[in-house]
Amino acid sequence: MLRDHEAEARKLLDRAAYDYFAGGALDERAVVANQSAYGRISLHHRILRAAVEPDFSTTLLGQTLSMPVLVAPVAFQRMAHTDGEEATARACAGAGIVVVLSTTSNCSTAKVATAAKGAIWQQLYMMKDRGITSALVQGAEAAGCKAIVLTVDVPAWGRRERDIRNGFALPAGLVIESLLVPGRQDFYDGSFPTDLSTFINERFKFDLTWDDVAWLRSITRLPVVLKGISHPEDGRLAAEEGVAAVFVSNHGGRQLDAAPATIDMLPAIVDALEGRVPIIVDGGIRRGTDVITALALGAQAVAIGRPVLWGLACGGQQGALDVLETLRAEIRNTMTLCGCAKLAELSRDVIHEARRG
Repeated sequence: MLRDHEAEARKLLDRAAYDYFAGGALDERAVVANQSAYGRISLHHRILRAAVEPDFSTTLLGQTLSMPVLVAPVAFQRMAHTDGEEATARACAGAGIVVVLSTTSNCSTAKVATAAKGAIWQQLYMMKDRGITSALVQGAEAAGCKAIVLTVDVPAWGRRERDIRNGFALPAGLVIESLLVPGRQDFYDGSFPTDLSTFINERFKFDLTWDDVAWLRSITRLPVVLKGISHPEDGRLAAEEGVAAVFVSNHGGRQLDAAPATIDMLPAIVDALEGRVPIIVDGGIRRGTDVITALALGAQAVAIGRPVLWGLACGGQQGALDVLETLRAEIRNTMTLCGCAKLAELSRDVIHEARRG
């Protein structure tokens, strides 16, 4: 049923907006791989285990979640619905889960926090101007965000050929409210950049190092999560650097087109981290069975982006909530059929066969 929302959203959105949200880099191999990899993994169906009302609530970085699901950061959500990130955040609050707000949101973090009154994490792209980065972090803290999610897999933007063909630009009238910094109109004055790539290349810092991670940790009291881990060694280094959690991700297939599916890399990263920090995984999750697969392979939670975006496009807050509640029903059903009454019972024993990268 989650896929039904995408089909409907495709009819509702103009082509450039749909392609921006749906597309990936080059031939979109990684986009396809993220989803198809789950189809190679089977789960054991267990019987006579009285798991008809499984408990899949959990705690992550001090946040109580009604299910082990987050909504991943998605930029420019007002291209999908006029209420944009505010509607998504309200849906997440209604579902009892965390929403991760994009640095490039059409709604400011403060506005979303006021509207939603739920658990919010702030995704962060580092800026060349550290003063701006500090201001963004301070704004997230002031708004009540509970974590900073630093995206680290963009040393260069992936070549997204759909956007190139469409000459993608923000629709007239949309602004990136999340980048409005008081007193810094020189950085961003609230206009809508027609040449988005130039705007980003002039402001965002791409040559990140571990020193930047250490600096970020030094300026905030919030836990720092690294998003974009897809190699076991990088996961191990992240834990040694003192990050609070790692986010196994290949940017939804929008960066390195030859990247392996995230679920294929997850077991090796889990083994490398040895339980030192929580692991979140995203990429290709479209069913409750996918969620249970990721948890059984060692993730503490999953994140979904596009499915919620399609729900938002179809029905605003209620559409996004419908997606989350459909996923909840599928998680409950899958846990029951696997004979697991609580999350602690999910392990690799639940997996029948997995192709592990």
